[in-house]
Amino acid sequence: MKKTGNVKQRILIVDDHPMMREGLAQLIDHEPDLAAESQAESAAQALQIMAGSLPDLLLLDISLPDRSGLELIKDVQTLHPALPILVVSMHDESLYAERVLRAGGRGYIMKQEGGKKLMQAIRQVLDGRIYVSEKISARLLETFSGNRAKSHSPVETLSDREFEVFQLLGQGQGTRQIAKHLHISIKTVEVHRANIRKKLELTTGGELVRYAIRWNEAEKP
Repeated sequence: MKKTGNVKQRILIVDDHPMMREGLAQLIDHEPDLAAESQAESAAQALQIMAGSLPDLLLLDISLPDRSGLELIKDVQTLHPALPILVVSMHDESLYAERVLRAGGRGYIMKQEGGKKLMQAIRQVLDGRIYVSEKISARLLETFSGNRAKSHSPVETLSDREFEVFQLLGQGQGTRQIAKHLHISIKTVEVHRANIRKKLELTTGGELVRYAIRWNEAEKP
């Protein structure tokens, strides 16, 4: 993916907030070797752009209006396996960074880190390396060495799909709405809900919804 000469490395920014996209684009365009070539506000728009012109790097947020950023990463990995992906998000890295790497992303950085670290992350991922914070790097090393401590939150034990269902429950969506949003059957959502209750050691559906809403409120920046 490295370029030589005066050719800039092209970046596609995917974020549903116009001001965030513009801010990221301005930061990137001030760099002599980088260019914010295109922007998308949804996963569908991002895939449409990539079908016409493939960037050198996909820079995306986890929260998108039409589907999870994790699912977009998996789609891009299937369609364009060599395309490096860096997630920049407001969400806590302890819950998302490992999920992003498992899905095929090459890095995770939180939005509050600032422009200097973001440029470092972008260049590191373009260079073929993985970018995560020191804290997450230490956790990954513990995992590979077999010394991983027990998860701090039971939410970390949820699968990616269960995690999506849990998040939507926390946003006040019912089973039918979740099924439509994720393009899965109502029965599948019900199975996921049962599995989530079991993992979180909750007895009833009402307890699950209340837990999800409290968790979702706590996660808001």
